Amino acid sequence: MKKIVMMCGVMAMVLSCATNPLTGKKEFVLTDENANLIPTAYQQYSTFIKENKVITGTSDATKVQNVGVKIKDAAITWMKSRGLESQIKNYKWEYKLVQNNELNAWCMPGGKIAVYSGIMKVTKDESGLATVMGHEVAHALLKHSAKRVDKAEIMAKGGEFLGAALGGKSASLQNVVGMLYGSGANLALLAYGREDESEADRLGLILMAIAGYNPDNATSFWQRMSSQGGAKAPELLSTHPSDQTRISNIQKLIPEAKAEAAKFGVKY
Repeated sequence: MKKIVMMCGVMAMVLSCATNPLTGKKEFVLTDENANLIPTAYQQYSTFIKENKVITGTSDATKVQNVGVKIKDAAITWMKSRGLESQIKNYKWEYKLVQNNELNAWCMPGGKIAVYSGIMKVTKDESGLATVMGHEVAHALLKHSAKRVDKAEIMAKGGEFLGAALGGKSASLQNVVGMLYGSGANLALLAYGREDESEADRLGLILMAIAGYNPDNATSFWQRMSSQGGAKAPELLSTHPSDQTRISNIQKLIPEAKAEAAKFGVKY
């Protein structure tokens, strides 16, 4: 009976599938972003801002605000053009420059954005910053946080089902199968991460182009990022595409971004 119940649970997950209107791909839909993720994100963002130094009154802080507003407006314009404005109507947009030497930035579900001061030396100008902020906002619009939660839940349920199915088998067999499943699941999640990054690169280019920033400049930013020091994991073992793969893909996507921007009267 336990195996049957678990199998039904896994099947329910598989069947709760929908087409993502921004990518055209079939995806599992389990997590209600508005009910679950966004309220939590707002709480976490508030805590983060209280616990970290927010930079104000500098040229970089002004740049983050200016680019943030333009990317936000581009996101709204883009979503409206797809008939999806309802998905972000409750977003409470914020853009903060935070004192941190890491080369990082992020956008939580609901439009809460943090840009670390360390990455400003790589962005150089507004176009570089628009590349970063467009990419991070794209993650939010594509609901990647919810997707990660869903996929982790599916992997966990799959592991439970596998464990139940192997009940009564030898301990050595259970250990071997468990190790293989764990390794395969981890590699799958890494692959999903790279796919999410590539999706965010594509939509991020479109957003920066609509916002008035030439997407050609995205290549220069990612080239500067690739020149930053430090050993990097092989692409197969990373959640991000390799620098070479990312730059090559972005160069192929730039014409599409320009074409999309042209639909809104922005030409390059």
